[in-house]
Amino acid sequence: MNRLSLHAVVIGGGVIGAMTAYHLTQAGWRVTIVERNGFGQGSSWGNCGIILPSHVLTLNTVDNLALGLRWMLKKDAPFAIRPRFDPALFSWLGRFAAGCTEKSRRRSALAVAALIGTAVEAYDALIQTENIGCDWQRKGAIHLFRNAAAFARHAAVEMETQRFGPGCVPLDARTVREIEPAAAPGVVGAWMDENAAHLRPDALMAELRRVLARQGVSILENTAWHSFRTERGRAKAANTSRGEVRADAFVVAGGAWAPLHCAAIGRRIPIQPGKGYSVTLSGTEGAPEHPCFFEETRSVATPWKSGFRLGGMMEFAGYDDRIDPIRIAALFSAAGRYLRLRKLGRVEEQWCGWRPMTLDGVPIIDRLPGAKNVVLAAGHNMLGISMAPATGRLAAELLTGQPPHVDPAPYRLDRFG
Repeated sequence: MNRLSLHAVVIGGGVIGAMTAYHLTQAGWRVTIVERNGFGQGSSWGNCGIILPSHVLTLNTVDNLALGLRWMLKKDAPFAIRPRFDPALFSWLGRFAAGCTEKSRRRSALAVAALIGTAVEAYDALIQTENIGCDWQRKGAIHLFRNAAAFARHAAVEMETQRFGPGCVPLDARTVREIEPAAAPGVVGAWMDENAAHLRPDALMAELRRVLARQGVSILENTAWHSFRTERGRAKAANTSRGEVRADAFVVAGGAWAPLHCAAIGRRIPIQPGKGYSVTLSGTEGAPEHPCFFEETRSVATPWKSGFRLGGMMEFAGYDDRIDPIRIAALFSAAGRYLRLRKLGRVEEQWCGWRPMTLDGVPIIDRLPGAKNVVLAAGHNMLGISMAPATGRLAAELLTGQPPHVDPAPYRLDRFG
């Protein structure tokens, strides 16, 4: 069959779905995107837009578990679990804890590194090729510390990181203020990721929509996907709130919503929604020149020519979309402690959304066992923007039968049993 006559439906209009659609059109396929809300909304809209090729280590450590338990006693802590009866969450947390081994951490780091190692170059090429305006900058990122002991302990993290890819370099307090004048006097040191880049994610998604429209991609917004109509082990159509959408192949890129479609996918998906927050401001004076991570509070600030964003937090609260003012206040408090801003500026948007958290920090990019012409691409944790170029390319390769540019084995669904 002529590729130009082949049609793919991508379920999910976030950055993963958009990048998959882009690569499918590059392969000569006709593409329709089905999105339950608005294209480019959700975590693809409200994240802090930092591309981190060195962020290969996942959260699965005993130290992080212990820290998370301590933080649960603080109302404004970076981590929280909403008290409720949720067997799926209890099971997820138990399996997460069981996976906190050196062997599992090494396996996860290798899988993550394969997806994010070339992310900066991939964005550079895409932005230049498609003339995308998204405040793209390759300035690196700085991890700021106020606690001298924590700054020193981070050296062990960097030693482990550099086993899998580029890491960060240490900066003493004087050098920090030379490189980043916005650093507050209380900052005792930093680790600089010289390979990082950043962009404005809402602008990226608006530009990707323009690019995809030019390539003939049809985008069905406010369209809920319910199930597949299958025949002889292959999906023939996606059943949606607008009726059937027929296609030759399908990609499910539903992010944190993937577990709600277990029946349609054909098995349980061990993903939990990890709620994050951000605040976008305009008119900020004295903003940092680099994205700045506030390490002890696990939050971050990203400067753009067109604005300034604070983000962070991890709250397991199910799919509750209410914005907790205590979390928002914690972001402002962290910025005041780590940065010396002349003027904070005007709040343009307060946002919350769900990161799709897997048990091992590695996404699922695999064909579905019950429908060989369906690929699941979900579970990108806190690195969806960084992983999107490679994920979109790999999902398209699996669907079209092209040789995969990375080994797909680490992203198989059956690794969870």
